[in-house]
Amino acid sequence: MKQKLPLHTKIFIGLAVGLIAGLLCNIFLNGSEEVKWVVSNIAYPAGQVFLRMIFMIIVPLIFTAIVLGVADFSDIHKIGRVGIKSLLFTIIITAISVIIGITLVNVIQPGVGISAENRDALMQTLSNNQAVSNIITTAKESKSFVQIILDIIPRNPFVDIVNAFDPNYRGGGLLSLMFFALLFGIALAVTKPERTETLTKMLQGVYDVVMKIIDFAMKLAPYGVAALIFSTASQLGFQIISTLAQYIFVVMAALIIHLLVTYGAIIKLAVKKNPVEFFNNISEVIVTAFSTSSSNATLPTSIRVTTEKLKVNKDISNFVLTVGSTANQNGTALYEGITVLFLAQFYGIDLSLAQQLMVVALSIIAGIGTAGVPGGSLPMVVMVLQTVGVPAEGIGIILGVDRILDMSRTVVNVSGDIVLATWVDKTEKESPSPALSPKGRG
Repeated sequence: MKQKLPLHTKIFIGLAVGLIAGLLCNIFLNGSEEVKWVVSNIAYPAGQVFLRMIFMIIVPLIFTAIVLGVADFSDIHKIGRVGIKSLLFTIIITAISVIIGITLVNVIQPGVGISAENRDALMQTLSNNQAVSNIITTAKESKSFVQIILDIIPRNPFVDIVNAFDPNYRGGGLLSLMFFALLFGIALAVTKPERTETLTKMLQGVYDVVMKIIDFAMKLAPYGVAALIFSTASQLGFQIISTLAQYIFVVMAALIIHLLVTYGAIIKLAVKKNPVEFFNNISEVIVTAFSTSSSNATLPTSIRVTTEKLKVNKDISNFVLTVGSTANQNGTALYEGITVLFLAQFYGIDLSLAQQLMVVALSIIAGIGTAGVPGGSLPMVVMVLQTVGVPAEGIGIILGVDRILDMSRTVVNVSGDIVLATWVDKTEKESPSPALSPKGRG
């Protein structure tokens, strides 16, 4: 009897098939109407079926995972300890990631030396580019930091749920849902158990059903991934990639350094695990994150792998990974810092040290507030560009290569979430008075 291929191997095969087929179409059938038809009517819809099956369970997963995770804490006051650890980790590691990126940009200077001809060729269509206009419009409507904080507290959580994935929605979205779930879980934990037993069982039932739907969706993953990658590769030209080769190199190099060196050091020194074994255990998460370009879409796989393979307490993994899928976007913050400085170099704008430090701070905040969906970082990049005086229209320069970079930074984002959850779990187990009850949810 033949041994079945593991899911992550099937996903990787789908990724390879879609990539190779897409590149061959781009090389030999570039601009072909037949290829465009296949992308529009077969590959894109097939990829969307997979993605939508994942996205449709994100809201119930986030709500039930946070509520049940918080409600299982034996001492509700100790939730603050886990939250503070997660927040400090996120800020410090995100700052390190942005500094790595900005240092590489200043050393390599990928935006310097671009000829006037190439600059004009890239910029001549930007003013009429509808995608650019939409991103700039969204960024111009960006709220103040104080308003962002206020909007995390929802007036009506159901409105935020309905509009959670609408890029033009100006409310709190998923962060508001998380805040509501957090308060709901705290209230559930401090209410008399005999009055909430039925509610808890119902929420547990919803959680179990959602996880089963995830199993259904992941059976489609190899085909969905192949379709998504084919759609991207077949339409991605090489002209803009060659022009932006140094920019791509800087982003990828910084992401790899942050992933292997920063995370590797934390895994080795703080978590006391073998980094090679750790990354091997989360390989399925890495492949899923790379192919979907979404921390939110990868969340179900992240929770399952972290709990089953890394043996992290289920309540810790549910709570930390769910919040981290939106709040711990340090790979995105790194990318945003690099992109702002690259575009400043492209326009010949010399940013002072103070302005670059501002870019670091804004990238940290933007990384925390970026939606964990494909392309969610672009409005945030424009917001930072406008703040430091770099023409916002420059965002159009990197749109052609953003997909592959989005895929790569999502890997760093979700890996950072898992490293955070593993570290928090270790510190809680070493605590003389553990924050989590031994009962868990099994």
